[in-house]
Order: sequence, then C-alpha cells, then structure tokens
Amino acid sequence: MYNINYGDLPEKYSGEENSSFVIIPVPYDGTSTWMKGADKGPAAILEASCNMELYDIETGSEVYLKGIYTAPPVTEKETPAKMVNAVYREVRKHLEAGKLPVVTGGEHSVSIGSIKAFAEHFQNLSVLQLDAHSDLRPFNKGSEYNHGCVMARARELCPVVQVGIRSMDKSETQYLERERIFFAHEIIKDDKWMKKATDKLTENVYITVDLDVFDTSVMPSTGTPEPGGIDWYSCTGFLEKVISSRNVVGFDVVELCPNNINKSPDFLAAKLIYRILSMISAHK
Repeated sequence: MYNINYGDLPEKYSGEENSSFVIIPVPYDGTSTWMKGADKGPAAILEASCNMELYDIETGSEVYLKGIYTAPPVTEKETPAKMVNAVYREVRKHLEAGKLPVVTGGEHSVSIGSIKAFAEHFQNLSVLQLDAHSDLRPFNKGSEYNHGCVMARARELCPVVQVGIRSMDKSETQYLERERIFFAHEIIKDDKWMKKATDKLTENVYITVDLDVFDTSVMPSTGTPEPGGIDWYSCTGFLEKVISSRNVVGFDVVELCPNNINKSPDFLAAKLIYRILSMISAHK
C-alpha cells in the first residue's frame, strides 16, 4: 500500500521538494513480544488517511497546503541495530533538508533512530512519551534496541517526560525519574497534570506516541493493549497545550497493529497525525 501518499494528496501538495512535512513509514516488527502485525501499521495509516477530510475544524486550517511528502518506507529488517541506523539516516536526511519528519511504525523500537537524529540536530531537546508502557529496560530479549528499551535509549540522549504509563516490570522502577512520569491512575484524578507535565519539557520537544496510550475502547489495535488509557480529547487537549507553549520539532506514531474487521483504529492513527500537524502549523 506504499503506492499511495498520506492523505491521497495531489502532486502539488505531496512532492518532496516543496513539502514542509515528510511522512517516513517504518514497517518493522522484529522485537515485539506478543501480537505481531505492527509492520502493517504504516500501510494501514496511509490507506485510512485517504479518507480524511482535510479541513481541521479546531484550527480552522488546511495544513496539507504546506505540503506533506510521503517518503519510501525504511525496509531494513536484518537486525534491530541495523533498522535503528537506517531510520536515523533517513530522518537526519530530511532534517538537514529543512523538513519536519513524522515517523510511522511499526513497533516502538523504530523511534530510537529518529530520536537520535533529532537529539543531534536540535539543542535543548526533550522527548515527550505518550505510552501505556514505561519502556525503560536497558536490555531486553537479547537487544538494547528492543521495543521495551526505547526510553532507556532516549534518556541517554536527552531529558524525557512520560505520560499515560500504566504497565511496567518491577526491574524498571529503579530507573524511574518520579517527577517526570505521569501515571495513568494519577492523571485521571489530577486536573492540573497537563501543566505539570508541560512544565518539565525543554524549549524543543520531540513527541513519541505509542498508540496503546489510548484506552482499548478506542484503540484496540495494538500489539500489547492495556486497559485504563486516555481518550481522544484528553490526548489532543494535552498535545495542544504542549504545542502552543513549546517548539515541537517532530514526532512519531507507532504500534498500530491493524486488523481487517475494525478499521477505526487505523483512521484514529491517521487523523492523529493530521491533528498534530495542524496544531504545529497553527502555532508556528
């Protein structure tokens, strides 16, 4: 499904040279430990995006007019390390060309290479993680690039703020920065959590969205679904606060594990990307 571009945009708004944004699909699912299928996520997002209305009501804008280029997928699958390096090179290329890259997964390990490229390109960067899982294992299942190690690798590069966490191994508790993690069971009781989390972020922010941050009632199509997640407006409302007060330089949306029966999660992922792009454009 990589013969279509994000949003099914005409060439005028999807060509590489004149586009402000670039979608980078990474169909990788090499280290997931339960349900497989995240490698089909990027194609499902592209397919669903072709059915979106391109006017964003909340910002009153049509962000596609600034150009959204869909790059060829990163297909390196030999080892997790080689995949991470391939993603790093692709993202760095587009950053150096002055684009705002958006990586679509694939499992969460695809974010490691992207975060590395952004950390090298931008000073005073922090990473905002929206996720059900803490992903703080230094090493897991034979690799430091396992999907459960993403934030351990990110913290080696820059500060991290974690939001929506509700699942972790006991061994990960020793690596927690308690003032920088906002557990799902806590934020549901605290109407001030959004400001507290935003205040922990630096000037430049990279956002990584693992779709299992959403409650399973709206996002069942993930490899490791967890009950008790956030809803659409809690997520986008928080992102609005972040984007309006910080310089969001890029992001990824990962861990869509599509199924043929229920297509609504695919559309949610595609729409989330467009909403984030619309908010970024409105506040730049």
